[in-house]
Amino acid sequence: MTIHFIGAGPGAPDLITLRGRDLIAACPVCLHAGSLVPQAMLGWCPPGARIVDTAPLDLDAIIAEMQAADAAGQDVARLHSGDLSIWSACAEQYRRLDALGIPYTVTPGVPAFAAAAAALKRELTLPGVAQSLVLTRTSGRASVMPEREKLAAFAASGATLAIHLSIHVVEQVVVELTPFYGADCPVAVVFRASWPEETVLAGTLGDIAAQVRASALERTALILVGPALAARDFGESALYSVDYDRRFRPRGGA
Repeated sequence: MTIHFIGAGPGAPDLITLRGRDLIAACPVCLHAGSLVPQAMLGWCPPGARIVDTAPLDLDAIIAEMQAADAAGQDVARLHSGDLSIWSACAEQYRRLDALGIPYTVTPGVPAFAAAAAALKRELTLPGVAQSLVLTRTSGRASVMPEREKLAAFAASGATLAIHLSIHVVEQVVVELTPFYGADCPVAVVFRASWPEETVLAGTLGDIAAQVRASALERTALILVGPALAARDFGESALYSVDYDRRFRPRGGA
């Protein structure tokens, strides 16, 4: 048997990968992350599948479910929201399974920042404006940020910031970023990107906190900050320039 860790994507059921969907359909056991995984995805489970919401379970209980499936010779679809490479709490599950000798695979998912950028119809890196995207968060009860990974350290670069798990401290985010980006810097808050209830708040560092409080958004929202969000006067990429010599489109060639 195998535990298949699957990134379920940002919310819309059709934004899961084909591989992820097929694995769900093939596994007699499905462990899913509660309200963060769309119920429609659970409809892909095979008839009679054991479906377990892991939201109320601690790590020991989750691993116990995996061990029971292993003993029964049953494959498991382990669904997490977004992509598994960031803030998924998968690493400790991998470590436990490694120690137990239980095999597992990892299938990536569409990350929240990509879904948020799609909702905004924005490219987060623009020539001459920003060529880096920083995925970060603020300290929380579950995980304290290392001292060298403060918002100010990333803001000093001028990169586009995708700030996760921080909507509840939006005022703090504004205070820390304004000295670097200025009060007029564009900001977007995207709540539940790709879900039916998707909500987008667009503004600046000067007014976004008031917008958030007025909207009463509290969870599952991503904060995007940086000049690239509203830039119009930027250079075009050399990639498609007629003067750019590239392997598949040689300059001066046929």
